[in-house]
Amino acid sequence: MRNARGTIIRPDPLPDSASRPVVTPLSPSVVYASDTPDMLDAQYEGRLQGYTYAREGHPNADVVAARLDAMEGATGGVVTGSGMAAVAAVLMGLPKAGDHVIGGNQLYGRSMRLMAEDLPRFGVATTLADPGDVAAVRAALRPETRLLLVEVVSNPSLRVADIDGLAALCREAGVLLAVDNTFTTPRGIRPFDHGADIVIHSLTKLLAGHSDATLGYAVAREPALTERIRAFAVTAGLTPSPFDCWLAERGMLSFELRHDRAQATAAVLADHLAGVAGVKRVLYPMRADHPDHARAAALLAGRGGNMVSFELDSGRAAANAFARAAEGLSFAPTLGDVGTTISHPASSSHRALSDADRVTLGLSEGFFRISVGLEDPDALCGVFSRAIETATA
Repeated sequence: MRNARGTIIRPDPLPDSASRPVVTPLSPSVVYASDTPDMLDAQYEGRLQGYTYAREGHPNADVVAARLDAMEGATGGVVTGSGMAAVAAVLMGLPKAGDHVIGGNQLYGRSMRLMAEDLPRFGVATTLADPGDVAAVRAALRPETRLLLVEVVSNPSLRVADIDGLAALCREAGVLLAVDNTFTTPRGIRPFDHGADIVIHSLTKLLAGHSDATLGYAVAREPALTERIRAFAVTAGLTPSPFDCWLAERGMLSFELRHDRAQATAAVLADHLAGVAGVKRVLYPMRADHPDHARAAALLAGRGGNMVSFELDSGRAAANAFARAAEGLSFAPTLGDVGTTISHPASSSHRALSDADRVTLGLSEGFFRISVGLEDPDALCGVFSRAIETATA
């Protein structure tokens, strides 16, 4: 509208239309106007559905949350500005000072740092335990234990957690089970179907799938817990970008097709790498030589996912040579892109660990994690063969 001098202050709302857009509109507005204070009260009190301030929610985030809710069999999920924001919203939004939290001992590096360095600063004690060993987790329990955080398939060692056993233990002990489902995705497993209380995702990865959107997601089985997660996310400003949400929604439309194509290629690549000279070992959950193969086959119903890890029988010099020689592949600390990416945990995700701790996890200087994309399987196998030959020559 125009004021008396003709200056445009704010435009009128968009014109009414008998038709509707096929693509979700991008809504970058930071603030939303209400008609009256009474209307604003009604929105905050839940009597009217509406938006107020983007930090508290916006349409694009709700569209993405609804899609992922449907995939996970959940309701009311919270979308955050990154995967680690979702992890933080759970670990800092639910426990209180004096509580104890257990984490899987092969969590993503930043999740481990949050548990080891940040939670203790706020009076929350933490312990790491092997999520594939229910007895080890039981031994780590304390009377004040409130939450257990695990990944279904660990990053980057691809070990498989005993989700069913851990869920039974948590029910017995009255402990919340939070499952980071980023690697496996709802296509591989729906943790709520196996007794989890909380599900976490980094949408940045395979769900959005194009390396152009940074987002996370968390939801609890109990709505009251979800609201505590949401309250912390809003207070701490873990706000997702509307544009990133808009991009992620686009990526999620092709998620199942991309997942299945990448998964099929990953299985081919894992078998191929196992026969390449200079490769010390290959880790892929559906291979019979994987240490958790039987558990993976039962838990994941044959869906090994798109992640493969392997170890060169050599050190950092060969790792550098391999990364340089991997023609057409991005050496980058990410996963889930349409193109295959390779990462080196010792210099990226797990660089903060001591040499001894990395050795304990099996993360040598020759260890690489592969996020398989949509390339032709034969062409991809050829790239790896040539790069490994160059690196080990």
